Order: sequence, then structure tokens, then C-alpha cells
Amino acid sequence: KVVTIAKSKKFRDHHGKVLLEGHRLIKDALQAGAVLQTLFFSTVGHLKELPEAELKRANLVKVKFEDVKSWSDLVTPQGLIGIFSKPNHAKMSYPAAQLTSSLPLLLICDNIRDPGNLGTILRSAAGAGCEKVLLTKGCVDPWEPKVLRAGMGAHFRLPIVANLDWESVPSNLPAGIQVCVADNKDPDTQAETMSMSRGAGGAGSAPGNPKAPVNSKPKAAPERRDEEGAAGVCVPELAAQYYYENWTQTPVAVVIGGETHGLSPDALHLAASTGGKRLVIPVVLGVDSLNSAIAAGIVLFEGKRQLLQRHKQEDERQKFPVV
Repeated sequence: KVVTIAKSKKFRDHHGKVLLEGHRLIKDALQAGAVLQTLFFSTVGHLKELPEAELKRANLVKVKFEDVKSWSDLVTPQGLIGIFSKPNHAKMSYPAAQLTSSLPLLLICDNIRDPGNLGTILRSAAGAGCEKVLLTKGCVDPWEPKVLRAGMGAHFRLPIVANLDWESVPSNLPAGIQVCVADNKDPDTQAETMSMSRGAGGAGSAPGNPKAPVNSKPKAAPERRDEEGAAGVCVPELAAQYYYENWTQTPVAVVIGGETHGLSPDALHLAASTGGKRLVIPVVLGVDSLNSAIAAGIVLFEGKRQLLQRHKQEDERQKFPVV
């Protein structure tokens, strides 16, 4: 059962359980209010670093280290595995430091299928002070062991809402928010965008001018194919700008697409409906794409920089009002 929880999303969903391994992850989960059901440990010393009150409510099972090693997919297992009730983001208690550093900046993951990338993206979102992360259907399960490992505790630092269809995404966003999409296709290399973009949210046709609306609709449509492979899915045109130009005047959500499929038409439609932009990360000519986790880090921390700079300017204006 332990191994099945770790390896089967279907089993995790059906039984409402997740597996966490190692002191750091288990301690973060307990502090955030996740409910521990069973804890397997190889030595009593492992229990001393965990909150005693939480351990009293769980089943504690001492096992041989060889057993833990056979269940674990870590190179160097720590001898500590916890089975938790699947956490509900609405009932979690996130760290005070995280809440006070939270910014009006959200992240939407669109078809991020690589576990290591998703975990790294979640870690970057927590580090940047994102308010929330939304995962659409098509993303890898955030409770997969590799995602948990790469996330380094991010799952218990900010709300992560998973398995959303695009129709329900707007109801999980604050009112008046603008949705922007990350792209790594430079506006000055528009000719290269005729093939389907692969990379950090690169999708659809690239803009011809970073400050002007896209005017390449005839080129955009053939790039999108539906599930049956038929061309002609309508892709909305978005104004584009470089990621380092100002795009945080209002609360904003950034969409990061997966490496294989890039941004979905749904993401572009949502961005268009909110007056969002295409945030272009220019790369050197000949470099095909950026890793989606790298792109997320670049855009999110630039958003953080812009928001903190604006807050600083507003504070200074309040101290020294212009007469």
C-alpha cells in the first residue's frame, strides 16, 4: 500500500492519501496542519525532531531500515515515511512569514507534465511570494513524490489548487485580475514562430512589435490543432512586451506552458478576455526554448521586483506628498 500510494495517482485520489518522505517534508506538513495517519520510522531518534502532539494522533510503526529502503525511491532514504490525508488547501495554515510576504501575483500552470519542473516551479512561486498557484488538467499530479521532492516544502507554504478545467479557472482568480502569458519567442524573430512553439509557455504566433498588438492572425490559426489533429482552432491575438517592462499595474496571474505543447488556446483566450499581454523572454537566435521552470522563475521574480518597487514608491509618496 505504501508503494502504491507513492506511485499511483488513481490510488491516491481514491483513498485520499499522500506519501511524504523525510524529516523536512513531514515537519512542514505537520506545521501546516496536514493530518498524519501513519508514520513508518526505522529508529526512535527520528521522532524527536517532530512535534509530539501531532505524533500522538497517528499510528507509529517501527520497521527495519531495509523495508523503508525498498519502499523509497530516494537514493539515500532517511528512514522516515508518513502517510497523510490528502491536504485541502482551504484548511491549511500557511507560515506567517509567507503570508506577510504575499504579493498580488498568481501563477497558472498549463500542461506542465514533468514532475521535476513542476516541483521547481512551485518552489519558485513560494520564493517569489505568489498568492496562489492554479494547476489545470493536464499537469502532473502535485502529490507525486518527484514533485514533492523538487518542491522542497512549497506545497505547505502557499495554496495549490490542482486539476482545474479552464472553465473553473476564473472562479479561482480574484476579481479584476489580468492574466498574462509567458513566451520565449522574441518579437524580432517572428519568422521562427511558424512552427509550433516548444518551450516555456511559447505558443501561438509571436508578435511583430513588443509594444504593439499582434497583427498576424492568418499565421496564428494553423499553429493550433485540436485533439483530432484538425487545424483551424482560433487563437486570439495578444499585445506583447518584454518581460522586464512594466506589467504589474493591476493584480496579475502569469500562465506558464509546458515544454511539449506550449500554451493552450484556453490560456490565450483567458488572457485575451482580461486584457492580458504576452510577456516575451528574448533568447539568443538559434536557442529553441527555455525550460518552463526557468521561465517561471524569470517572470515571477521580475513581477516581484516590479511590485516591490511600486510599493516603495507609493510609501515614499505618502511620506512626502506632492503639493
